[in-house]
Amino acid sequence: MRTSGGTEGGAGAALPDDFPVTAPALPGRVLFDQRWRDLAFLHWPVDPEAVRRFFPPGCEPDVLGGTTWVSLVPFGMSGAGLGEGRPVPWLGSFLETNVRLYSVDAAGRHGVVFRSLDASRLLVVLAARVGLGLPYTWSRMREQEGAAAREWRSSRRWPGPRGARTSIALTVGPPVVPTPLDVFLTSRWGAHTRVAGRTLWVPNSHEPWPLREAAVTALDDELCAAAGVPVAGPPPLVRFSEGVRTVFGRPQLLPTPALARWRPRRVALGTRT
Repeated sequence: MRTSGGTEGGAGAALPDDFPVTAPALPGRVLFDQRWRDLAFLHWPVDPEAVRRFFPPGCEPDVLGGTTWVSLVPFGMSGAGLGEGRPVPWLGSFLETNVRLYSVDAAGRHGVVFRSLDASRLLVVLAARVGLGLPYTWSRMREQEGAAAREWRSSRRWPGPRGARTSIALTVGPPVVPTPLDVFLTSRWGAHTRVAGRTLWVPNSHEPWPLREAAVTALDDELCAAAGVPVAGPPPLVRFSEGVRTVFGRPQLLPTPALARWRPRRVALGTRT
């Protein structure tokens, strides 16, 4: 199932004129620095109303041509560390597979909402869950690569559903010129997440993704269903990338509407109400 641009779900729609195809400058200093390598992007179109409940207050499903998307993304993390250019040995390199949705907020920031992030380092899982409210899970993971083939496997350890797994095999083709849909799905400059009852925007910056054609040769996935966004059939859009270096800035609170204050009605003594 080789594809160069997708055949449905907004594939022919044009990007809005104000869509940010390159990353805006990070606010403040770099907090995290890492490289994402050897990624597969498996994309399915979904009805925005079917996934709206998963978005934290202050953001909503981002749509192109009336459709939003869910993506399954396995990859390798390398050289992750605090600050800029300070990778953490061993702990900063691991495998990850995420299930993500596409978000936009009132400020026009186009990001992602993660439904799950399976990773092979328990300490990373614990730190990300506590510090950023991200739904990381600890999983057994492995990858294999050949001259024109890639394979990723994972099986969840903690928290549940224990044993939820995925197995993805691709053949990788030549580079492609990104379509508007490719840009919509990969030009994402942050994540919306929820911490201590407040919605955060976590900004990031990286070069545009170098994308290649890819074809699924085998797919057995339980992660999308475990995340509450079951998909049917093969993904209509598949891409591979050798990866990019990315940096993260300081999380920002999204403004929330002020709560209406309840004031008790005063009643004078000796009067009827």
